[in-house]
Order: sequence, then structure tokens, then C-alpha cells
Amino acid sequence: MQNALTLARKNITSPRQFVNRHLWELAARPDHHSSVPIRSPISNDATLMERHMMNSIFGELASPAFSVFNAPAWSPAFVSGPALDIVETDKAYIVTADLPGLKKVFSGQLLLCIESLTFTQDEVSVKVKNGGLRISGKRTIETEDKSDVRHIVERSSGSFSRSIDLPTDASNEKISASMENGVLKLEIPKNPAGKGDEKKIKIAIPNGIKLRTVAWDNDQGWIACGGEDGLLKVLKLENPPPINTTVAAADGKKPPDPATSSNLSMNQTLEGHSGAVIVSKWNEQYKKLTTSDQFGLIIVWILYKGTWYEEMINNRNKSVVADMEWSKDGQKICIIYEDVKPFTGAVIVGSVDGNRIWGKELKQTALTHVQWYNGSNGYVEVKAPCLAIAFENGKIQIMRDDKDPSPLVLDTNMRFLNIKWNNYGSVLAVSGIQFARSSQGEEKEVSVVQFYDTFGQYLRSLKVPGKKISSLSWEHGGLRIALAVDSFIYFANIRPDYKWCHFATDILAYGFQKYDQSETMILYWNTKTNDRYVKLVNKLSLMTSDGEYCLLVSKADESVSSYLLTVANAIGTAIETRQVHFAPTMARITKTQVIVSSTDTVFCWQFRIAPKKSGALDVIRRKEGGLKDRMFHIEDVTDTLNLEIPLLSLDSIQKNSLRLTGDPITCISVSESLLMIARQSGTFLQIALQSISLEAKYTIQIRPQTISLNSNNSKLAILDVSGVLKMLKLGKRSVSGNTGSYITSNNTVDGGGNLIEFERKDVWDIKWAADNPESFAIMEKTRMFIFQENNIPEEPVTCSGYICAFENLQVKTVLLDDLLKDPESPKKDYILTFDSKQLRETRAILTNSSLQDAMDYVEENPHQRLWKLISDTALEKLDLGIAQKGFVRSLDYKGLQFLKRIEKLDDKEKQKAEIAVYFGNIEAAEKIYLEIDRKDLAIQLRTQMGDWFRVVQLIKSGGGGDDLMLENAWNSIGDYYYERQRWSQAVTYYLQGRNQERLIECYYIIEDYDNLEKIIYTLPENSPLLANIAEKFVSVGLCDQAVAAFIKAGSVKSAIDTCVQQQKWNMAVELAEVHRFQGIETLLAKYAEQLLESDKKLTAIELYRKANYCQKSAHLLYNLAEEASKEGKNPLRIKKFYVLAALEVERYHQLTKFRKGGVESEISALDGLLAEDLKGSIETKFLDNVWRGAEAYHFYILAQRQFYNGNVGGSMRTSLSFKCISQ
Repeated sequence: MQNALTLARKNITSPRQFVNRHLWELAARPDHHSSVPIRSPISNDATLMERHMMNSIFGELASPAFSVFNAPAWSPAFVSGPALDIVETDKAYIVTADLPGLKKVFSGQLLLCIESLTFTQDEVSVKVKNGGLRISGKRTIETEDKSDVRHIVERSSGSFSRSIDLPTDASNEKISASMENGVLKLEIPKNPAGKGDEKKIKIAIPNGIKLRTVAWDNDQGWIACGGEDGLLKVLKLENPPPINTTVAAADGKKPPDPATSSNLSMNQTLEGHSGAVIVSKWNEQYKKLTTSDQFGLIIVWILYKGTWYEEMINNRNKSVVADMEWSKDGQKICIIYEDVKPFTGAVIVGSVDGNRIWGKELKQTALTHVQWYNGSNGYVEVKAPCLAIAFENGKIQIMRDDKDPSPLVLDTNMRFLNIKWNNYGSVLAVSGIQFARSSQGEEKEVSVVQFYDTFGQYLRSLKVPGKKISSLSWEHGGLRIALAVDSFIYFANIRPDYKWCHFATDILAYGFQKYDQSETMILYWNTKTNDRYVKLVNKLSLMTSDGEYCLLVSKADESVSSYLLTVANAIGTAIETRQVHFAPTMARITKTQVIVSSTDTVFCWQFRIAPKKSGALDVIRRKEGGLKDRMFHIEDVTDTLNLEIPLLSLDSIQKNSLRLTGDPITCISVSESLLMIARQSGTFLQIALQSISLEAKYTIQIRPQTISLNSNNSKLAILDVSGVLKMLKLGKRSVSGNTGSYITSNNTVDGGGNLIEFERKDVWDIKWAADNPESFAIMEKTRMFIFQENNIPEEPVTCSGYICAFENLQVKTVLLDDLLKDPESPKKDYILTFDSKQLRETRAILTNSSLQDAMDYVEENPHQRLWKLISDTALEKLDLGIAQKGFVRSLDYKGLQFLKRIEKLDDKEKQKAEIAVYFGNIEAAEKIYLEIDRKDLAIQLRTQMGDWFRVVQLIKSGGGGDDLMLENAWNSIGDYYYERQRWSQAVTYYLQGRNQERLIECYYIIEDYDNLEKIIYTLPENSPLLANIAEKFVSVGLCDQAVAAFIKAGSVKSAIDTCVQQQKWNMAVELAEVHRFQGIETLLAKYAEQLLESDKKLTAIELYRKANYCQKSAHLLYNLAEEASKEGKNPLRIKKFYVLAALEVERYHQLTKFRKGGVESEISALDGLLAEDLKGSIETKFLDNVWRGAEAYHFYILAQRQFYNGNVGGSMRTSLSFKCISQ
């Protein structure tokens, strides 16, 4: 059947090895030891292409190079082009090429051009461009007589070419070339260390074959690329190596960044297709590759012993595969066909083992793409769009599912679209061709990749060299994307806009989403102590920080369109909060203020007042009830300087949200006194925060993306949407900060200020130094540059981290890409610190030269950090004079105090020990003390450091302490475990330290009540700890132990109170009798009153009965009977109340009689309790007639029972008796 998916298994018992002979060739001359092997493409068209930079969040186009200078040394059987030798000397690379048949002699230097270096002499052309060297030419053979008979012809003629990569430190200037006797010699000088061009990755396809498809296997790093003439190759990018934790050397060099350390380890050509390979898909679960060509031939490839072979093939005659896709589990593949007949297609679903599962032919339907989707692998949030459809007219429709009633429609203004979600569904890449206007005004087609978020918000664009992007594929982590462009594969590094911030010196906070919960997790990580705190926030949208605080912007509630601003400390605890009723897109925080902004509205919130602020405006606002929140609309900012901007009512945001602006806000920057606002048109507004008034307005022909103020508000760094960094020198502000006066130069910027002659391209991050307004660090592609004064860069450092801080001549970065692969387990290896050139050179001078030379260098390059380094080194060398000068110049007053203290020491060994302590080298200091036989000082040092384990060791070794110090050490160790809630271990050390108080706490916490009770009998009487023990027993309901502790502590009343609380009345009475306690009556009466107030009469009766307070209990029972009688309740219940009351009266009489008949000496403490007071508590009539109520209800019940039993006579007689009793 033609429409069936037929998969035939091919015999692979004798596998044929496919040898890659087309893409790369390696050449080296083994007879020269200093030769450096090279790798070169054989194609004449294999030129090197320049990578481009993604704006802001995107890095450079292409990963770092697969260096030709790292290839293995071996001699290939065939090399296209002239054979080369490359020899490396200290100053240059010597390239020698054999060009037999070309004997012309020449020498000279290559001229420097803007984009390339070219030298041509007759038949030989040498070109240096984009980090590559190309030697080409033409060899001709003399014409021979046609009558000659040729037996052997081995000399070749025609054009030849040879291209190689140049090392990164190869210079583009002053390259000399000479040729003599058919040997071309090039001398390429080296750059100074670190100044080489960045390596470029290139994967060039031989013979200029156009690529049609590229697919990236996310599990193993394989990349399949297919193109015209049946071209199919499998390359493999090795995963980056683990991070090297080696500490940086004194020169400040760091180990290679993992983001820049990919290697090409596989390059195999797969032969089997005769037509253009147009579709390639990976089955990651089963490690298979499926490809299809223009004739409909499908081949399934499998890896066997490191080589790819055909496993199954299928050919659906006269049908072309439009697209195919494996399911997530790799069990099924869906293939869509486009038949020869117009508008006719077919869908077939097959299994991984080649069986057909389902198929359907579709009439009048032209199929183009297929995709499995269910959202199981993590979309950014619930109900987020996950389905994107591209149309021929350049528009894209983004939907939540195929039945979405309100899809998002995007207009890309491009043709020939390819679209692909990243693995997490958070970014959509769209490639196509767009018309662009050159600087000369000419229109030309440009290949572009656009990026959108899951809600269709435009992120950035990337221009790619070449005519057309035929295919694209994401890496698994979403940090790189592969682009098939003409005959090349490019790789672009993605710089995601993570939600993160760095503050409080060592705190790194970052947000991430777990797909099993709707809230955003924020982890606060102390990079110094490795302590971590996790907080949950509802839909975090922005994070920023400054000083000791960070700002979180999150959705307040799903039901309302308001956002919550939270100022949090280093452990994530909220300090202050505010709500705004618009959606902030930008946020900044200072030590006292929070500024958030949308595209048209700015909200200012001063969450705390600076201690030293005492301006007149602050005084007025304090009188008015404190600093208030302020908000204004961007269109209300006029061109008039020093005029306060009209403020909006915080309740009128809905009304003002209807006011749209044609020039939206793109970014903001803020200091304690100044707010800079950048608008899309290139207009910059300088606003005084104190008065909310316009100070200056600048206009620059630029579209800003990020702006940043330096530490003294004198310069503004401007990063535009294409990654170009410029600097604006702001107009000079007066002391009040609100005069509008400026210092201008040539009016290079409209409105005052001066646009500095400085520009850097491909920049995606910038950080000003916190202690120097002229210094800053930038990230440019995968390199970091540090700029000091005069905007002169230092040698670049390879790094792809995000800049955290720049202070004290050190730049701290974090590898967020690696950290967020496992965000819940951050490692200190992800934090990299780089020293500036001044710091490195000062350290080198101190190591290799004299202290005086270092001082001379620091005098020429003054900085507090360098003077601190001088003073520390002088201290180590006991040169106290230079150390004092260094402390003075570095403003280190604590260091000066320390210096004065050690000057008083008469022993140099003691001075060395104190200096070792100053630098934190405790081991060295202790060793010095022990060598001079001062163990007491060693113990004192360890005591000050809190190293109690070592204190115990030193004391036990003898000669330095007493038993009291040893007990103190044991107790301190116990405190260490106690503070960390390891109470069982703390008990061990408290026992040795005899710390009864802490033992009581630990036994109570770990619920060891037996040992806690034993402590009662080891403590002396009336010890204050006994009451503490008793209270703990009371809290857990152990009455006997609590009473024992109270009695030994001499608190009889507390013991009786405990018995009463635990309702052990007999024990309370016994205690009162034994200890002749007279206050129990009052206590019981008070307790009974509380019960009666709570309407707990039965409980009060029980209390009186157990306390032998019979008249009270009888009276309460009598009242209950009377109330029940009036309410007409059950007669039997009423009778019981009367009977119980009568029994209590009888018991009262018996106790009274016993008391009167007893011996006076045997009268107990209950005399007061049982004293009879007939006049005050109960009436004589009640005592005499207490049984009458019970008798009356008895006869009443009996009469009723007799009547219903038919004994009418007996019932009448009983009724008469009842009548008499009632009367």
C-alpha cells in the first residue's frame, strides 16, 4: 500500500563505516617538533563569519571556537590546498606554505583594513579576516604539443585554497609575507597577553552546499544538519566541563568559563539520501535520528560503537514528508505528507519499532508542520499559551490550546518564518527575512531572529549574516540556539533576563518557578556562610536591590489588578510593603526610596528616612504627618526646569491609566537624590527626587534599553537595544540639586550635558564601581572588561557571568546559567571574583620586588584598597612605619589602633603572633605562643576566638589553666550545641561542666523527665532552680514531681495550687493538714466562685464536696432542685437533687459532731474549712426540712406510677400523703 508507513529493517551484520572526508581535514608536519597542528575545511567557500550580539539579554552569536590549534597531531592521507607548517615563537607565529611551480619572489607587509587584511601578488592571494587566514592562488602548466603522448600526469593545475584559524593572541597588524622558490612564509606577530581577538565558532559545509534543516539532540549534544545533494552530517558538542574550583593565581587569571568551553568531538557524514534532506528529528529517549529528503525517503539512524548506521528505511512513493515529530516518551512518531496532488495530505502515526499505529488521508488539506504538545514539561505558569502557529503573511497566532477563544496575534513583518519554543515554553524564537534600510538609504533583505515571551511580549531581535535561515533548534537548557544559514551553522548564546539581585555584601537572591506550584520561590543565599532561606511569592515580576535591602514586585491578587511592593532584608523578611494599582515594568531601590514605573506612570515611595536628612522640605512633611507616596504621569513633565511635576492622586490611577503616551518609558536609574528616566525616542529626563521637579532634559539619537548612574551622579551609561554602550556626562548640579545650571561642551547633546566620545558594541551588562565614579565593568559577548579612568579598558577576561558588584578594585560575578540548573543547591563555585589590573600589579610588585617599589606604584595609582594592601604587607614584614602610613592613607583607623597596641609589646614574637591574629591566621599565632612557652596566651587566644574544643585540649595538656576554666570551656561547648538545637549533645558537655540550669532546659526539651526528676534530689533545699523544675513539671501535667519540687523549694502554697489545678483535692487537703496551711479555704472559695460565674455549678459542687465544704454543696444542690422544679423538668431528676442535698446536710452534721467530740490537739487545718456558720450560710429551716423536698417528689412519682398501674385507691392515699408534705 502506497499510503502505509512501511519501515524495513536493513541488514547491519556487516556495517559499512562511513568516513568523514568532506568537512574538516587535519594537517601537520611530524618532522618539525615545534609545529602546531591545524584543522581546516577543504572547501574554497568555507569562510569565517562574524558572530553578532543579542540585545541585552542575548549573548554573542556562536559559542567559542573549536580552535584549530588544539587538534591532534597526525598526517592525513589527503589535504586540499598547499601543505603548511606552523611554528610558534615567543613573539610570532611562522606559517610556511609549499607552493611548487610559483617561483616569483616578493616580500612586504599586509595592509590594515577595516574588516580584513589582504595581500595579492600575481598568482598568490593571502587574506586575514575575522580571525582566519586564507591562502589562495592559481597554478598554471605550460602548454604542451598535442602530439605528445602523456604517460603520467601528476602535477595539478588550476585554483587552490587553504584556510586556517588563527590563535586568539595573533595580531592583525604588521603581518609580513615573503615568497621564494615556491615557499610562502608568513610571520604573524603576537598581541600582548590577553589582547587577542575572541575565538569564533564556525561549522562550514563543504562546496557551499545549502543547509535545509538542523536538529539539536538535547540529551547527548548531537547536532544533525541536512542540506542539498543528500548532505547529512552528525556533529557532537561536548557538554561543558565541570567548574574548576582552583583558586585564582596572583595575576588574577581565572579558570575557563564553562559557558565558553564546548568541543566538537564528532563529525560524521551519513550517506543514504540522494535528494535534499529537508527534515531531521531526534528521538532522545531511544537515541535515534530520523531524516527525510525531498523524494519522501525516510531513514532511521542508530548509533553503534560510536558510528551512525541505517536501522530502518521507508519510501512512500510520490509523497514528500512535510514534517515529523517524535512524542515526548519516544514511543510514537507522527509523520505528515504532502502528496503530489495539490491540497492533499496524509497523517501517519507509527511506533518506535516500525509498526503503523494510525493513519488518515486528508483531502483538500495541505499540511506543513506537526507538533506534540501537552504542557507536561513545564510552561511558565498555569493557563500560559503553549501553541504557536505561523502564517505566510508573517503573522503568528499564540494560543493556550486549539480551542482558545482569544488568541494573541503578532505581526513580525518577516517572510519565510520558522518558529520554535524553547524546552520550557518561556521563549519563542521566530526566524525569517526582513527588509532593512542601510546607512546609505538602500533597502536590503536581512536574516533576523526575533524572540517573544509566552504572552507574546517582544523581547529582542538578532540579525544573522547570510541570505536565509532555513532551520533553527534550541539547546535543552534554552541557553543556546542553533541556526542553519546558507552553508553554515551558527550558535547564539542566550542571556536570559533572570529575576535576581545581589545585596548586603554577600547575599544573592533569585527567583525560580517549580512546576508543581503556582508561587515563585525566592532563595536568599549567603555566599559566605552558605546559609539559605526560602520564601514564596505570588507571581514575582521584578527584583532589584541596593545596600541592605531588596525589592520584590509581585502580583497582589488574581481578582484585582494591583501589585505588591515588598522591601525585604537579607533573610527574606518583609520590612515594608506597599500596593500600586498599575503593572510596573521597571523597579529600582536605594537605601531609602523605592521607584517603580510602567511605560507612562512613575511611583515614588520613601520607605525610610535617612538619619542625617534634615532639609526644610523634610521638616514640613514631618509636620504634615510624614513622608507620603508620590506618583506622576510622564506626559505631565513639561520642558520648564525647576518646576514641580503635578502629582497624581493615588486613587485616580484607573482614570489616568486611560492616558496613553506615544513615547513610552523604556528604563530608569535612580540614586538617593536623582531619578533618570529614558524614553523610547531618546529623551532623557533628569528629575530631583526631593522635590519631584525637572532639572534637565537631554535628547540623543538612540533607543535606550538600560541606563545606569555612576556613584556621584556625574555620568550616565546608556545601553541601546542593539548592544551599543555610550556615556553621557550630566550637567553640573548645584548643592541644592535643583538649579538647572549646566556645564556643556560644544552642545553635543540637546539640553545640556556632554556625550563622551566612547562607544562599545555587543555589551549586555554594565556595573559602575561603588567607590570610584570613573570606573566600571562591562560584559561584552563572553568577555569582561574593566575600565578605569579615561575609559581605557584593561585586558579582557573570559567570563559569561552576571556582574554582582564592583568595589575595592574587584568585580564579583555569578554564573546564573549554571546556578539555575539546580537552583535549590547553589555552590560557591558559581561565584567568581576578578581583580583589576592595579590590584594584580600591586600584588605582583609586592611579591617580586621591594616594599618601596610597591609604595611608589601606589603613589602613582592611589586607591584605598592598594594602600590597605601596602599596610598589610608591611605588617607581615614588621615594618611598622610603612604600615602606619598605609593605614593613614587607607583611612583604616582600627588598623592604626592595632598598630599602637602592638608597638607597646617588647617581644617581636608576640608582635608576630598578634599580627597573625590580625590577619586571621590563628594557627600560626598559637604556634608562636607555644614556642615561647606561653600556653596561657594561647588559651586566651582560643577563648577569644570561641574555639572551646581547642581550649579543652590545651588545658588537658597541662600548664595553662584550672578546673574553673575547664568547666567554662565544657559549658561553652554545650552552648554551641544548644544554640544549634542539638540538645542531646549539649547534655553531654553540660554534665561535664556541671551546669544544672542548662541541664534542666535540655532535659525538658528532649522530654527526659526521669533525669529531670533526679536533679530535684541533687539540688539543695530552697534552691531557685527547684521552682523552675516544678513549673516545667506543671506544664506537662506531672503533679507528683511538681509537688516534690515545690515542697523542697519551701513553697507549700504553690504545691497546693498545683494540686487544685490538677484537680487532686485529696492531695491538696493532705498537704494543708501536714503543713497546717490556713489559706486553702479562701483558695477553694475563690475557685468555686469562678466556676459559678462560668455557670459550672456541678463542678463547683464537686469542689465543695471534695473539700468537705458540705453546707455550700448542699445549698447549691438545693437551688438546682428548686430551679428544676420551677422549670417543670423531669421529677426523677428533681428528686435526685433533693436527695443529694439532704445527704450533704447529713454529712455536714456528722463532720460537725466529729469535730466537737475530738481532742483539741488533733484538730487539723480543716477546722476553719468545717466551721459551722448557720446564720451566714444556710437557714435553720433548710437544715431541718432538707428531706421534705425529696419526700414530696417521692410520693408524687409513686402516686403517678400507682395511677397508671390501675391502683386508684393506692394512688389516692399516696396523693394525700403528698398533700400533707407539700403543706
